[in-house]
Amino acid sequence: MAAATKEVEGGMPELPEVEVIRRDLDREIGGKKVKAVEVHGARSVRRHRQRKEFVAALEGRKVGSVSRRGKYLLCRLDGGQVLVVHLGMSGRLVRTKSAKEPLERHTHVVITFTQGGQLRFVDPRTFGEMFVTELDGLEDRVEEIAHLGLDPLETAMSWDAFGRLVASRRMKLKNALMDQTFLAGIGNIYSDEILFAAGLRWDRMSDSLTQEEVRRLYRSLSEILQDAVKHRGSTLADEAYVDLFGNPGGYQEHHQVYAREGEACRRCRRPIVRRKVSGRSTYFCETCQI
Repeated sequence: MAAATKEVEGGMPELPEVEVIRRDLDREIGGKKVKAVEVHGARSVRRHRQRKEFVAALEGRKVGSVSRRGKYLLCRLDGGQVLVVHLGMSGRLVRTKSAKEPLERHTHVVITFTQGGQLRFVDPRTFGEMFVTELDGLEDRVEEIAHLGLDPLETAMSWDAFGRLVASRRMKLKNALMDQTFLAGIGNIYSDEILFAAGLRWDRMSDSLTQEEVRRLYRSLSEILQDAVKHRGSTLADEAYVDLFGNPGGYQEHHQVYAREGEACRRCRRPIVRRKVSGRSTYFCETCQI
């Protein structure tokens, strides 16, 4: 089991972690029929007027493929509907092989399948949610999804088109990367790692990049996110993220700057610096990033 990095702030799942969960969900529940649904916390299904409305929308339905929009998981259901899952700050999905396994604290939703086993939604801080809605016209019904920007794991574009989009933001680079209306799913961890790989400071203005810097940023964006998915995401010291089976990710072992304040940069050996900006910690190398 990979060791988690130290971190003074709570971590939350970002795009690579949600993509790992999506792939596992697609294998684990795709094609299975829902036998029963229990709701222990009404806040987790708050878009439904009553718990029984959520239960009725799921029971007896067959799950199809599982896709993703940014950090929203979309589990297709027969009949043209979709189960939408957003993990929020602390939400986790837990796949169990038996209904007899004891429930964790803060388990708010339990979905039991006719083929056996359960999918459980655990969320201590209750910012996450589950709801069922029509798949057709989803963006009209869910405003948050309608406003999401490009998916950097799925949307291919030329580097010059990317450069024009970056320049049009006219904001600091880290803020641009974390702007969900520009790129969906990137948060504090991966914005820092992407910028280090590109050799760019977090506070560079997005419209100040040269063509070569745009190329480096675009390449780093793709490579860092794909590598993080390959290593099954980042699990920090708070262990807010683990996969469907309770296993931590391994990408934290490959972090170059995030949560490494005072440690030697692996390129130049100068200490990694942390700056607190708008309530968030930003990690970078003052020598390698310009």
